[in-house]
Amino acid sequence: MPNPIDAAFLKQLTPINSLNSENIEDLLGKVKTHHLKPGKYLFKQGDMDKAHVYLVEGSVELISNGKTVKTIEAGSEEARHPLAHTFPRTVSARAASPATLIHVNSDMLDIMLTWDQTGSYQVEALDESDDTDGTDWMTRILQTRAFHRIPPSNIQALFMRMEPVNFKAGDVVIEQDAPGDYFYIIKEGRCLVTRSTPANPKGVKLATLGVGDSFGEEALISDTARNATVTMLTNGSLMRLNKEDFNSLLNEPLLNWVDYDEARRIVDEGGLWLDVRLPDEHKTKHIRNSINIPLIFLRMKANSLDRDSRYVIYCDTGRRSSAASFLLNEKNIETFVLKGGVDAADAADIEEG
Repeated sequence: MPNPIDAAFLKQLTPINSLNSENIEDLLGKVKTHHLKPGKYLFKQGDMDKAHVYLVEGSVELISNGKTVKTIEAGSEEARHPLAHTFPRTVSARAASPATLIHVNSDMLDIMLTWDQTGSYQVEALDESDDTDGTDWMTRILQTRAFHRIPPSNIQALFMRMEPVNFKAGDVVIEQDAPGDYFYIIKEGRCLVTRSTPANPKGVKLATLGVGDSFGEEALISDTARNATVTMLTNGSLMRLNKEDFNSLLNEPLLNWVDYDEARRIVDEGGLWLDVRLPDEHKTKHIRNSINIPLIFLRMKANSLDRDSRYVIYCDTGRRSSAASFLLNEKNIETFVLKGGVDAADAADIEEG
């Protein structure tokens, strides 16, 4: 019998189907296939195995307190989604017939999703008359609310630890797929952001950046490779901060992590839930009354958010929500990141599709 696990099959599964083709091919070599006889368990209630488990062939029973509450058949709409994807597991899963399943490491998949979904920049035309005086980049950065929240000692240390680097037109500052090493702020000059895909290996233009704009944070926040290439359009000077200093001085102070009780208090006082997972993930399970804006669209849709409101952001693990928080902080939107993601919510506050 031919192996049913191929890229075409993975593209049917959510949230895997949101990955670009290159990442799906990479993921294909990392999935683990399991064949179970009837009566064998995939996982049991209370397990904390961080894996997305998908049914490929056969049928599976979901069991709660010794009773079968649902049977899922391969090829059904429910089988497109990871089985009982809550940690700890709220039900047990047992093969009801000879069954084939695949396991995907949840952390690895989440890193891929974060990488893919932070690769889009909002393209805005820059005023050609922008002042490029040497102090303008610093003024623009310091005027953002994000920097207002950094302790004064951290701001002083940040500027002391930044180093200037000069580039010529055409120089590549960061290259797609390279490891993340620095956070950059443009002091003088202009940069072009591009991203290559299997369909466009020479790169698709994503944005033009100018004085005071920053880039490179996504790879440092999510600890992944670069998701785009940045090339100098003109001669210029950039200020850069290495990864270790970025995380200790800039990234962590900007992220307000809250537990679920504190998050509920913020929402009860007028705050809003913001789910940055994909629509299928949100539909399957979400916190009641949450807004769903996938991370990949957040740069484009940030201006539609109410700047007078506070947002509690969540995803599965905190990786995508922390990247979202950083991006919204840059736009002067006050955010909090829910520790533990959607699984931290009280069962009574969860809606399932």
